Formats: sequence, C-alpha cells, structure tokens
Amino acid sequence: MTGNDTVPELTKKEFEDFIKSDELVLIDFYAEWCMPCMMMSPIIDELSQKFKDKIKFGKVNVGEESALGQKYDVSSIPNFVLFENGKIKERFVGSISQEDFEEKLNSVL
Repeated sequence: MTGNDTVPELTKKEFEDFIKSDELVLIDFYAEWCMPCMMMSPIIDELSQKFKDKIKFGKVNVGEESALGQKYDVSSIPNFVLFENGKIKERFVGSISQEDFEEKLNSVL
C-alpha cells in the first residue's frame, strides 16, 4: 500500500454508509490546492494505521464533493470530523502535529 491509498477517498454516494458504522469514523475534509491539507495527509495516513482497530478513516475532497462540505459546515480546511453512529462527536480544524492529533483521538476513545 502506498501512502496515497491508505485512507479511502469517499464520494457523496458512499459517504453516508461509511459514517454509519459501529466504530468511530474520522473524515478528513480537504482540497488538493490546500497546502496545510497536503501537509496533514501523511499524518492522517500514519494515524489510520495506528488506530486501525479503533477508528475508521476516510477523506472527502471538498473541491469535488462541495455538497458534503456544506452539509457538515466545513468552512475551513483541513477539517477533521469524528463521527459516532453517523453523528458528529468531535471536530478538529487546521494543521495539528501528529502527537497532538494522537492525543486528541486517544481522549475520545
């Protein structure tokens, strides 16, 4: 697996089923032109491996799926939304160090 396909990219069609999971789901709302988003991408890939038995990771390109961004009030990116049973449990906005992000995720488990 390369770094780019560690976390699946979701379309509107598969999004709802993906977040309605028994496990926690973290969605990375990003855009390809967003430099902080690109900087966070390897961190998200790494965390998806570290938390693979506890949190399901996915990502949404708001440039291609703007309706999803609007539906979930994504006004700044990168925007990370943690879902539990299809409902928003937590939201993290902006670039975050891997250590801080890991700490935040551990605090909600």
